[in-house]
Amino acid sequence: MHIIKRSLITKLLLSVGLIAPAAGGALAREASPKQSENQNSDNQKSAAEASLANCYTEQVKISGSQVSVEQIRAHCRARLQIESKIGNGELSPLEKRIAREKATRDNPNVITPHKRNYLLPVSFVDEPNNAPFSEELGTAGLKKFEAKFQLSFKAAIADSLLKKDDLLFFGFTLQSYWQMYNQDVSSPFRETNYQPEIFYGVFNDFKVGQWTNRVNVIGIEHQSNGRTQPSSRSWNRIYAQFVWENDNWVVMFKPWYRLPEKDKTTPTQATGDDNPDIEKFMGNFEFSSVYKWEQQTFGMMFRNNLRNDNRGALQLDWTFPMGRRFKGYAQYFNGYGESLIDYNQSIERIGIGVLLTDVF
Repeated sequence: MHIIKRSLITKLLLSVGLIAPAAGGALAREASPKQSENQNSDNQKSAAEASLANCYTEQVKISGSQVSVEQIRAHCRARLQIESKIGNGELSPLEKRIAREKATRDNPNVITPHKRNYLLPVSFVDEPNNAPFSEELGTAGLKKFEAKFQLSFKAAIADSLLKKDDLLFFGFTLQSYWQMYNQDVSSPFRETNYQPEIFYGVFNDFKVGQWTNRVNVIGIEHQSNGRTQPSSRSWNRIYAQFVWENDNWVVMFKPWYRLPEKDKTTPTQATGDDNPDIEKFMGNFEFSSVYKWEQQTFGMMFRNNLRNDNRGALQLDWTFPMGRRFKGYAQYFNGYGESLIDYNQSIERIGIGVLLTDVF
């Protein structure tokens, strides 16, 4: 197998002239006739050739036997072109993210972020919802300070299904609320929401004035808190998402349809609808926006049930530089549906912490 892969790498390098067979069958690097004339140009060319050669070597190592030389060559040339555009500042922040995800999509050592990944070790809730935990916590109750974190990733499971470069993804998001400072009851994780989804995405470049429709998505998702009755909460949705950008400004509109479930005959019944009125609090759409200013981003999310009682939610986000690898993250939430256990309770929270991966 190593001999086969070595010969495949050699074939790729020979095919683009990065190496040439020398006398007697040995391999020697082909000298550039322009080297003495223009050293700077030659250095740039050598760097590009080295990047291409490294890409070939990497792709041969991680690709299966079903991947052809032509496919590897096309992938590496496209990747090099993307890196060049990023370096020259030709891409918007959203285009950069799309390009980087494309470059690492087939690398098994890379986990692709889906939504934001963050840890808020300090968050403050003005009025915690004690009702669902009264039996577990007794008179201790919930503390107003707690930690909140989110982990979210996605993986492409198929591509070019209906058109070139379309993608079918599996995504998973976990969001958890940790009573980290509530030592009276052994600092429990009071609520964790699990959100697996499958979605189909199409890249686009349709323009209306200064705005470009960059991505369109349709998917199905399940969300639950993984608890037994009577604390179980869950629902299933079919959704669409439309992503528009104007340079450093991105807006997203996500409408959904809740898949109906059978009513329960008793509250403790295992099957049936855990929360039949969830749409009255969560509504049927979500609007969000992110603006990038230098090394900072400012974001917002808005939901509303479009009913007379005017229930919904507002979230504000601010990310800022904090070292070379991570960012600082401040989050404010006010409204319904921050977590499933609190979907019908109005929650106001402010938190600060560390962002592992941002929108851009």
